[in-house]
Amino acid sequence: MRPYIITKSKQAYDASSIEVLEGLEPVRKRPGMYIGGTDSKGLHHLVSEVLDNSMDEAVAGFATKIDIEFTSEEEISISDNGRGIPIDFHPKFPDKTALEVILCTLHAGGKFSDKSYLTSGGLHGVGISVVNALSEKLTVEVVKNRICYSQSFSKGMPLGKLIKIGEKRIKSGTKITFSPDKTIFSGNILFNPEKIYELAKSKAYLFSGVKIDWKAPNIGESNLNKLPNSERFHFENGLMDLVRSNTAVEYNITNDYFVGKVDFKEKFDLNEKGSIHWCACFNTYNPVIKSFCNTIPTIEGGTHQTGFLNAIAKGFKSYVEIIGDKKFSAINKDDVLEILSSSISVFVEQPQFVGQTKDKLSNLEVQKKVESIIKDRFENWLANDKSRTLLLIENLRMRADERIKTKQKKETLRKTPLKRLMLPGKLADCSISDKDGTELFLVEGDSAGGSAKQARNRITQAILPLKGKILNVVGSSNKKVFENQEIDDLCKALGVKLSSPHDISNLRYEKIIIMTDADVDGAHIASLLIALFHTRLPKIIEDGHLFVAVPPLYKISYKDEIYYANSDEEKEIILEKLSSSMDKIQISRFKGLGEMNPSQLKETTMDIKTRRLIQISLNLSLLKETNELVDNLMGKNPEYRFNFISKNAKSLDNSLIL
Repeated sequence: MRPYIITKSKQAYDASSIEVLEGLEPVRKRPGMYIGGTDSKGLHHLVSEVLDNSMDEAVAGFATKIDIEFTSEEEISISDNGRGIPIDFHPKFPDKTALEVILCTLHAGGKFSDKSYLTSGGLHGVGISVVNALSEKLTVEVVKNRICYSQSFSKGMPLGKLIKIGEKRIKSGTKITFSPDKTIFSGNILFNPEKIYELAKSKAYLFSGVKIDWKAPNIGESNLNKLPNSERFHFENGLMDLVRSNTAVEYNITNDYFVGKVDFKEKFDLNEKGSIHWCACFNTYNPVIKSFCNTIPTIEGGTHQTGFLNAIAKGFKSYVEIIGDKKFSAINKDDVLEILSSSISVFVEQPQFVGQTKDKLSNLEVQKKVESIIKDRFENWLANDKSRTLLLIENLRMRADERIKTKQKKETLRKTPLKRLMLPGKLADCSISDKDGTELFLVEGDSAGGSAKQARNRITQAILPLKGKILNVVGSSNKKVFENQEIDDLCKALGVKLSSPHDISNLRYEKIIIMTDADVDGAHIASLLIALFHTRLPKIIEDGHLFVAVPPLYKISYKDEIYYANSDEEKEIILEKLSSSMDKIQISRFKGLGEMNPSQLKETTMDIKTRRLIQISLNLSLLKETNELVDNLMGKNPEYRFNFISKNAKSLDNSLIL
């Protein structure tokens, strides 16, 4: 191996080597520090920054209406009828208006003290200036006393002075129209109308005092059937409407919601600023917890969410201690999380976030305040209806019992005869007790299953034969899915539950490998299985456990040598190498895995040294689009499939058709 040689640079390192970035240069130089990255998530963070400013005006009581116009995939416009950005000259910069200072200077804004806003999403005065810095063009319109002023910018620099452009019906307000800089957001990244639509809708849930109008007059054809050209968002019930939209109400354990709003000054000091709004229900099917701070989604949670969850868990514990029934004593926070679906929104005077993208709240005092407020009120809520509370703690007791049983069996997961009796009879399990390095092959039919059982490494590889095509879960009712024997056997073999799709702590294998015939039927079965994991057990894909085996399509024999080809293209490459002896070459096509003898199956598809695997992965930033594509292609409506095929048939590589 050639050694690395380190040589000293002849470049002088002195004062002239030190760069000082001024104005908005740091943002353009290192955009990831301010918006998390230059991918789709970072691009849409720009929209959040502008919208958050309008929401701050609404929460402060100065705006009642916000308009979001999806002009195109490259331009967004957001306006409100708030006070309007100040346009008078700034005392520290007498030659510049406050508007220009705010748009062109980092750490400039009206949210550092409580003089303009009691609570706000902006903290550092970088939000709108960052948007300006990363925009090819940004135009601000400000209305003051019904007179409209405008100023345009490009890449953080003003293109001219503030000018008066006419009169407006509204008394005051602000409108921001911007187009992101393509040199920053490369790779053909465009605004996604659906993401922005959902963002606008989520904001309306958080504050019932504002109406948000969505407008998309020029929306693309691909989105016409999904999104309206215009819609007004206004939710009188606030967070209760949000919780209802996120849960399947037919799976609610009770029909009651634990909902409320408390100002911090009611519980603590009269000078304490801030409040908490919440709504929770108890649901057995895929419960969702969403939290917000100053109307900003905290997708990674934080101290407010932790305080809320602690209060709910402690409330149940206190109630169980009061009734003194020992059978409920094992209930803990993990059991509560399995059925709690809630939304929490706090307004805090000086919020502290982990990072500029504000995904997680970190104020420790907020956790204590939230926990104190919620615990008292939740204990009263439980005590006010004993029959309702009994339903809840009985459900939690069953979950606690199941959790304890699972934990007790975990150490001897494959060793005990009892555990083997609980597994599907057709499962040929591996012998090792540890999960590391283990693999479960899902094979098509008993014939292939027989070959696979002989070809496997018995220590680490398990085989589960499936009866033909498994149920298409996309579009199937929950009842049909939960009662399907094949799916039930698969879940038992894996050690997971459909009722807890995000809990794979007891997953019995490190890799789950779909192994089907290399033909159209095999591809269909693989698609059905991938759809099952994607829609019902997504955590298995997210954590990188799902794979597809690539069995050969052809066997090519030449003298004493055997070659395998996975496609027609590979076959032609092999034949070209052997072209001098075509008369001695034998080519056979495998009709299925069952046709292979165990040694061939092992060598080509199961041996970790020689096989090929395709890992099934999921881009979480495109989750919405992926879900829609799966629904369209695997759902019951054939029209979506027809449209997809018609649209994409011309771009298909014919060599990929089996």
